[in-house]
Amino acid sequence: MYKVYDKEGFVRGKARDLAMAMEMAKYLDEFVTITNGTIEVVGMFGVDSIEDGVCPDGIVYDWNKKSRIGRTKST
Repeated sequence: MYKVYDKEGFVRGKARDLAMAMEMAKYLDEFVTITNGTIEVVGMFGVDSIEDGVCPDGIVYDWNKKSRIGRTKST
């Protein structure tokens, strides 16, 4: 049995497996702790996306891997 806790430590739900607990956390859309007494998983669950070069929180996303290939590391 997995329990989903909010930031204040209140139980927001229970699930029989981790996949169901993570779906519940996505639905809650807030920072949670999921635990079964043995393991603990924390964070916000869900998929963030980049739309029109902007992150969901409004920050411009300009990182790209291509511009970093072959660049020498600074020491």
